[in-house]
Amino acid sequence: MPSLRQLFLEHIGQTSPSPLMLEIERAEGSFLYGSDGRDYLDLISGVSVSNTGHRHPAVVAAVKQQADSYFHLMVYGEVVQSPQVRYAARLASLLPPSLRSVFFVNSGSEAIEGAIKLARRYTGRNEIIYFRNAYHGSTTGALSVQGSERYRNAFRPLMPSTTMTEFNSPEAAGMINANTAAVLVEPVQAEAGVIEPREGFLEGLRHSCDRHGAMLIYDEVQTGFGRTGSLFSLNRYNVTPDILVLAKALGGGMPLGAFISSAEIMSSLTHDPSLGHITTFGGHPVCCAAGMASLEVILAEELAAKALTKEQLLRDELAGMPFREIRGEGLLLAVMPQQPEIIPAMVARAPEFGLMLDYFLFCDSAFRIAPPLTISDDEIRLACRRLKALYQAVVNRQ
Repeated sequence: MPSLRQLFLEHIGQTSPSPLMLEIERAEGSFLYGSDGRDYLDLISGVSVSNTGHRHPAVVAAVKQQADSYFHLMVYGEVVQSPQVRYAARLASLLPPSLRSVFFVNSGSEAIEGAIKLARRYTGRNEIIYFRNAYHGSTTGALSVQGSERYRNAFRPLMPSTTMTEFNSPEAAGMINANTAAVLVEPVQAEAGVIEPREGFLEGLRHSCDRHGAMLIYDEVQTGFGRTGSLFSLNRYNVTPDILVLAKALGGGMPLGAFISSAEIMSSLTHDPSLGHITTFGGHPVCCAAGMASLEVILAEELAAKALTKEQLLRDELAGMPFREIRGEGLLLAVMPQQPEIIPAMVARAPEFGLMLDYFLFCDSAFRIAPPLTISDDEIRLACRRLKALYQAVVNRQ
């Protein structure tokens, strides 16, 4: 009989020629556990998904409770479902007053697609301005505003009327004009290697959008829910977008995305034509219940603020290692070795040393550290010991 790994390669659509091929039997807290009994400290969080760790008791309880009531009932927006409504209201209570209307979907890519459609529908314009080394998803529309030709070229023709410019460039705001429907930006560029905005950059985009009647869209798919030391990055920079895109940690480990705007802007999807945007499974009640429970854990345990103290402990534990720079804030960090050519080997060999590491799509000089926000101080110290051993083995080719 074929092994599970053989079946994986034969029947699961692959994303690369060399998957990690780890067979995980269970996960809890900051650890993944393999079928061979080994544990792996998760320094990725499923790429900023598991902010409250794996199988947090509160999230598990919420999923079980909702599963006892109902699963899917009807296409989105037709039936009043308590988990959707309560979660949307809770999110709105934590966001600026203009961000009150939540449209739930299934993923970050879908949320980006919805945000682009909403901006174009509301403004009656077509052009979307985006930034080099930005990542917004892999669907065709999202790929059209991805800031890397490496991933785009094989799938042309893409969505027209898109313009790429440079993140943190003072010229970016000047590109916004009467044809611009929206500027799509990550407040912190994640896949570029955690690039933070320079002083005045986001403010300049906001001012120019206001001047020309364009929408400002924030992609906080990776930075939301405490990852960078505040609940949302828009709190850190005090610039409010017209449309906010969330996903990943939004679902507490379950698939969930959302785009959020004002009631006035969002209402443009309801007419001429009606059903201007629709989803079957978006805002699935079990996913919303899980996301709500995870959000309440982040708030009650003050995980956003604690991300900053845990960041400092990570930096202290890694001090003295031959890293050129550790960039980022909170628990979204880009670690840059003196020898960037060792990064592929470090990521590939990390499981040998009980770690899960990852690279960045658009930054070859750094690897990612983004553990669950619930990671303990002792687990951080253990992770750093394992990371040091991994580094030495790779450098010495052991």
